[in-house]
Amino acid sequence: MKKIIAMLLALVMALSLTAVAFAAEEAEVPEVPEYLTSLELPEFTTIEEGKLIMSTNASFPPYEMVADGEGFAGTGFEGIDVEIAWYLAQATGLELVIDDMEFPSALIAVQDNKSDMMLAGLTYNEERDEVMDFSTPYANGVQVVIVPEDSEIATVDDLANAEMIGTQSGTTGYIYCSDTPENGGFGEDHVTAYDNGATAVQALLNGQIDAVVIDNGPAQEYVAANPGLKILDTEFTNEDYCLAVDQDNTALLDALNTVLETMIDNGLVEEIVSHYVSADEAE
Repeated sequence: MKKIIAMLLALVMALSLTAVAFAAEEAEVPEVPEYLTSLELPEFTTIEEGKLIMSTNASFPPYEMVADGEGFAGTGFEGIDVEIAWYLAQATGLELVIDDMEFPSALIAVQDNKSDMMLAGLTYNEERDEVMDFSTPYANGVQVVIVPEDSEIATVDDLANAEMIGTQSGTTGYIYCSDTPENGGFGEDHVTAYDNGATAVQALLNGQIDAVVIDNGPAQEYVAANPGLKILDTEFTNEDYCLAVDQDNTALLDALNTVLETMIDNGLVEEIVSHYVSADEAE
């Protein structure tokens, strides 16, 4: 009897392994253009040999999201940054590893050499530039304001009258909003930082805050999913998205920039963005 049970268990395990292998094969893997695989890149090293580790906050649609299924190329994630990172890894001959965490932690992971690069709808600013090195910009990020449809906040200037503004922790939206009024902000007492945009939007729906300042891409997603909210017509700010590596990691940055700029020049980045963002939303 024990032998029969052991045989049945072995059969179940074999079938399970077969199912996993089949599922992995089901993930569609795009063809990598020859102009990327034939690039001459400078020598560089990564934290783990053979791997390119990306830290991100995968709750920022349409740039990075946890996939419902295999995700892009079997990564378990999807979004603009995920696709760009995958091509970067393919062109450099490395396996992409995506490490999902809170946004501030993703910033620190690069600085502590726990990840090779950060892609997370990341924008350049002088404070970050002191501890990280940034790539060539690859996309434009417009920050907007989400409010209830019946809100008295009609323009960005009206935010000065808001009791509480919500942002995502560690983002430039938080940095700008929490700055002093003399510097164009609204003061720390009038800003609440949340772990992610979805939590901030939920606080808005609950009436805990008056507005959310966040990038246009995820703002469009949140408003579409939550009736009763709208995006103000006026932009809060306009920025460029970059990837970042640890400060002075020049060799890796040069290699990634070579690939990224080639992707931009050949229209691949534009093609990736168009999969997720309509022309109207990108303006």
